[in-house]
Amino acid sequence: MKKLMHSPVLGGVLLIAGTTLGVGMLAFPTVTAYGGFFPSAFVFIAIWLLMLVTAFFFLDANLSVKGSNNMISMAEKTLGPWGKVLSWVVYLLLLYSLTAAYIAGCAPLFTDAIQALTGYTLPKWLAPFSLPVLFGGFIYAGTRGVDFVNRLLMIGLVCSYVFLVFFAPREVNVDNLLHFDFPAIAFAIPTIITAFGYHIIIPSLSNYMNRDVKALRKAILIGSIIPIVVYLLWQALVLGTVPIKSLSEAYTANVTAAGPLAKVLHNPYVSIAAKLFSFFAIITSFIGVTLSLSDFLTDGFKIKKSWEGRLVAILLTFVPPLVFVLTYKKGFYAALNYAGAFVAILLVFLPSAMVWNLKKYRTPLKRLLLITVILVSVGIVALDICEEWGKLDFLVTKYMKK
Repeated sequence: MKKLMHSPVLGGVLLIAGTTLGVGMLAFPTVTAYGGFFPSAFVFIAIWLLMLVTAFFFLDANLSVKGSNNMISMAEKTLGPWGKVLSWVVYLLLLYSLTAAYIAGCAPLFTDAIQALTGYTLPKWLAPFSLPVLFGGFIYAGTRGVDFVNRLLMIGLVCSYVFLVFFAPREVNVDNLLHFDFPAIAFAIPTIITAFGYHIIIPSLSNYMNRDVKALRKAILIGSIIPIVVYLLWQALVLGTVPIKSLSEAYTANVTAAGPLAKVLHNPYVSIAAKLFSFFAIITSFIGVTLSLSDFLTDGFKIKKSWEGRLVAILLTFVPPLVFVLTYKKGFYAALNYAGAFVAILLVFLPSAMVWNLKKYRTPLKRLLLITVILVSVGIVALDICEEWGKLDFLVTKYMKK
């Protein structure tokens, strides 16, 4: 048991699972409710398979480049200048937007917790500093520090999740799960794909696990299976318990599914569990994302791995998203508007392009697989843009009017 707890593979599994199980999980039911449980389950499984395949592409690209490297080095050495520029732009847009979203999303949770414990209300300008101050030290320490705290946080995440789902099954209405509107599920695809962006942690894990191919593949596979099982169970519980109308109202009001779920269950403890679950979901994703961003900036700017260099990397990681959150009131939602498109470009298109010239991908069948994945990534980008421009609203407006 002691050996297992200190296993790098277990640490890799938990980091991948923790990075994947983010706050987006709380928002899923508000966008997947329109399509229904079975269409959403189909899309979840399809996107999980797509992202697992591209994660292995990403790993192969990482291992093909000698030495300690991150997305910038990988893209430059496999694709040339255009790959380097594209990865720089999209990676920063995605990870800075996610970091800003987590900071903004966690600020009210810290404010409520401190008020409940002490009666003191944190100033609005101070609350966003809670995440960087509390967890910046672990990011500074690198993958080992993040691995340690992530194991503890995953325990909290699991416990709060189990508490939530313990009260829900008895309230599940099978008729709710039979709702079926396959076209409407297209509205949720850009949101769903953002839930499987664990690729960003692979370069850090590769260095941490000494580029052990077998161990890395095992960590990626198991670490991705845990979230898909949790997501499908969560979908069944929420969509089977909360009416479409309530979830649609939550989506329109820009709130998560935890609120309407607590109202349906009529249990005050569920509200507490929902807040704890939100907290742990944000934190586990936050530390995975910011560790990846810190390593990316260190690699991209060729920052020395001295204490001064790590401090510079930490400042570059946290200052821009903090400025965004403090100056833009709707930072949480604005930051995530195009996250689906960013994920499709960075974690679907680019990994496919980076392995195109590798020897093991030169067979006709693998060439066909790469072309198919690239076309899918283009389709998801187009879908996200159409959604943000209101071109997909016709798929769900009939539910909003009910």
